[in-house]
Amino acid sequence: MAESNTLILDKAGIRRALTRISHEILERNKGTTDLALVGIRTGGDFLARQLAAMIDRIEESQVPVGVIDITLYRDDLSHREVRPVEKTTLPFSLDDRQVVLVDDVLFTGRTIRAAMDALMDLGRPRNIQLAVLIDRGHRELPIRPDYIGRNVPTSKDEGIVVEFNEDNAPVSVLLKKN
Repeated sequence: MAESNTLILDKAGIRRALTRISHEILERNKGTTDLALVGIRTGGDFLARQLAAMIDRIEESQVPVGVIDITLYRDDLSHREVRPVEKTTLPFSLDDRQVVLVDDVLFTGRTIRAAMDALMDLGRPRNIQLAVLIDRGHRELPIRPDYIGRNVPTSKDEGIVVEFNEDNAPVSVLLKKN
């Protein structure tokens, strides 16, 4: 059976969703004081940079951005294709920060659990909030995002793909059906 794709968000739709999330982050955290964004490699780190740039334009205040690799924290290492461990970059202390963890697609919650474990090994944030571009459902763990670009109910045999251009800017979100 041939694979078909449905466009969920185009570039403009992604920009609107990220703009809304940026405003919601600022509103909830009452500005940028002690705020930091941490993107989960690879899609989340690109989105975290986009959100930081938007927040900077809105507040004229730079928010520090970090990147976390969760490869060694995953609970499915024995069931997955081996991925190379990449670098975690946190150019700031997590201690007593309001950390917004950013990912592109939320599915079972296992990636987020691994990311929280990794963050806690690196410091003690005041709180951890979760921002995702797409929430596709099917949670296996009690994980709930604080900021959602779009809810896209899916079946388990469907997939969501966020496509990025050569500058790592998101350009489309596709629903893939097998």
